[in-house]
Amino acid sequence: MLYPQLSRFLLPLVVTMVAHGLGMQVLNGGMARVPRPTETLAAFALAWGIADFLASPLSPARQISLVLAEDMRSFGQILLFVLACGGGLAVVVGALAVTPLGTWVIADLHSAPEPLEKVVRIALLWLIPYPVIEGLRRLFSGLLFRIRRTQVVSAATMVGIGVSIATVVLLLPAPFVQRRPIWLPLIALYGAQLVDLMILLWGCRRYALPHLRRGYARVPTGTEQRVAQPLSKLYLLRFFWPLALIMAIQGMSRPVVNLFISRGPQGEEALAVLAVVYTLGHIPYGWLNELRSLPTAFQEEGDDGLGQIRRFSFSCGLISFGIMIVLFWISPVREFILLDLVGLQPDLAARGRLPLMIFTFFPLVVAPRSFFHGTALLQRRTSSLAPSAPSRIGATLLALLALPPAAIHGAARGIAALYCGFVMELVAAWWFVRQDRPRRLGK
Repeated sequence: MLYPQLSRFLLPLVVTMVAHGLGMQVLNGGMARVPRPTETLAAFALAWGIADFLASPLSPARQISLVLAEDMRSFGQILLFVLACGGGLAVVVGALAVTPLGTWVIADLHSAPEPLEKVVRIALLWLIPYPVIEGLRRLFSGLLFRIRRTQVVSAATMVGIGVSIATVVLLLPAPFVQRRPIWLPLIALYGAQLVDLMILLWGCRRYALPHLRRGYARVPTGTEQRVAQPLSKLYLLRFFWPLALIMAIQGMSRPVVNLFISRGPQGEEALAVLAVVYTLGHIPYGWLNELRSLPTAFQEEGDDGLGQIRRFSFSCGLISFGIMIVLFWISPVREFILLDLVGLQPDLAARGRLPLMIFTFFPLVVAPRSFFHGTALLQRRTSSLAPSAPSRIGATLLALLALPPAAIHGAARGIAALYCGFVMELVAAWWFVRQDRPRRLGK
């Protein structure tokens, strides 16, 4: 049975994702305890949402290295590609920080008042290198996924989380943080990211590079065996663009929700609540996204292994759903998390209850979506996933426009619209992945 191996592969990632979410809550708790907490939470939510959206096209760097890095030559091409894309996206972040384009995005689109806009610009200025760092982290973690060294990825993230938590604890009373609180999340974020990157780099040099130097051929399920051959730029682009489109639109979902919510009544308070519930709601189900790596990492098991991965993925979704019912529907547990663990003020905690209850249903969508994505990656049919991206953003926008603000408002309206986008994305992925016959994309 393949299930014990799948569990060993996934368990370090589950622990890591949960710990990462808890670390983010420590960061949120730190921002909730500085002077001007609502402004700091809202500013970081807005700046982080923009920077994360701009870096999201590089999220597939993990899948690219997992599937396409067959030898040192192909890895070198992928590395240059990621650095070039990351550099371009960093320029865009810088433009938003220092040009009138940033005024239009922050002040006009999001209706941010002038004091909030200034804080957001400072945060964006320091987030300029983030796309490059995130792209490299994803690239190196994909190499380790391919050789099933997920414990190294987990260790890197766990150490980074420890650095982030220590930063919050040590710098919270610092005078410069008390004067300008936005420094706290920025320093904690970069401390975690850089430590994480250094450990991943060490892991790749220690474990992945010997495999790349030898080179190996891959045999995707549903396609004929092929011999590894040089990776062309055209094939790399054909493989990459559907994944980049999906991740860009997934990254766009949060800024779009922020845009609608910030322009509504009490927009700053709603943004502050979203900053908390995004990370808090993501803790119990975020690890399900890693299920998409299983089909490629275990491709040697053939079609029988793929069937076991499908059952394993759906079971993980049900487990995550049950955990979220306990955390977010049982009142004493939910109140403890919002009031005591995160440290929200009672009025903000009250606004976060319904969004968290809506988040409970996300695992039932994310688990099957990850399996269909993993199948498409295994068979190198990423173009089959492309239609799911516009389906998601379209459904999210329609829900934001259709949901009556009088019945559901603030952060709850944003999370409900986001869930509608998730559902439509799953439907599109299921339809197109199942409809397209397996075919080999030649280089």
